[in-house]
Amino acid sequence: MTQIGTDIPTRRGRRLAAALLPLLLIACQAEPAVEARPAMWLVADDDTRIYMLGTMHALPAGTDWDEGQVAAAIGKADELMLELSPEQLADAGMVFQELAPRVAPLAMRARLPAKAFAGYRAIEGDEPLGGDGLDDWAVLVLMGQRVAARAELSSADGVEAGLTTAFRHAGKPVRGLESAKAQLMLFETLDPATQRALLVRAAANADRAERDVIAMAAAWSRGDVDALAKIVNEDVDRVPAARKALLTDRNRRWTAWVEQRLNRPGTVLMAVGAGHLVGDDGVPAMLAAEGYQVVRVQ
Repeated sequence: MTQIGTDIPTRRGRRLAAALLPLLLIACQAEPAVEARPAMWLVADDDTRIYMLGTMHALPAGTDWDEGQVAAAIGKADELMLELSPEQLADAGMVFQELAPRVAPLAMRARLPAKAFAGYRAIEGDEPLGGDGLDDWAVLVLMGQRVAARAELSSADGVEAGLTTAFRHAGKPVRGLESAKAQLMLFETLDPATQRALLVRAAANADRAERDVIAMAAAWSRGDVDALAKIVNEDVDRVPAARKALLTDRNRRWTAWVEQRLNRPGTVLMAVGAGHLVGDDGVPAMLAAEGYQVVRVQ
């Protein structure tokens, strides 16, 4: 999953919930508080330890994810590395407004087949998203935010928000792997056919999106990386160009960051969307392929 940012405002000034990876944009209904034990890995050498925690960017209130080995890692780590630093996250709304508009408006009805348009309208409801004036990728983001808000899924209860609070209270630095602009440009620079394929697929599958993301959240909560990888891959593999840009290439860059960080002593907690840590092209698998010993610690 990708953390695009939280509270991206529309041009009407409304504040919306967190944006997730477009293929996993549709949020699930809020569930009662659950005890989550998400998967976490460790790669280390003589003087450096890097914990890699898979996150959910937005969660129902009361989700208990920061116990067990995660609590131990939070206590041991000298610094927190997220996809976006808190400062970059705060800039995401402004960057979204800069990049999202189309050069010329195009009606959503003209972009989408009948089933997909019906799904889009069901998500839009009585409050128009302004999709006619936005790029396909930006419409995709707002669709996900709208459903997340209705489902009472909140970035304020997500893993990144909780970790940021804990590390700041402890006086430990919180940094980011990417900038808000670089992250949003991943979507902006997707070729038009790929953007349209993502949009059509998300809108056409709106009727089953809740079930899919409930399954994803459940797999994340119990640390079932095989099930999580299957859920992520089922969608993203249908649009290979998106997979390369949004997952594989970024995982490769983050793997290189881990390798470089191992050259300096200390303990780091690296917390990124869970979809980046599972499967054959997840960061732990890439590190293992380079000869590093990667241990699942939760």
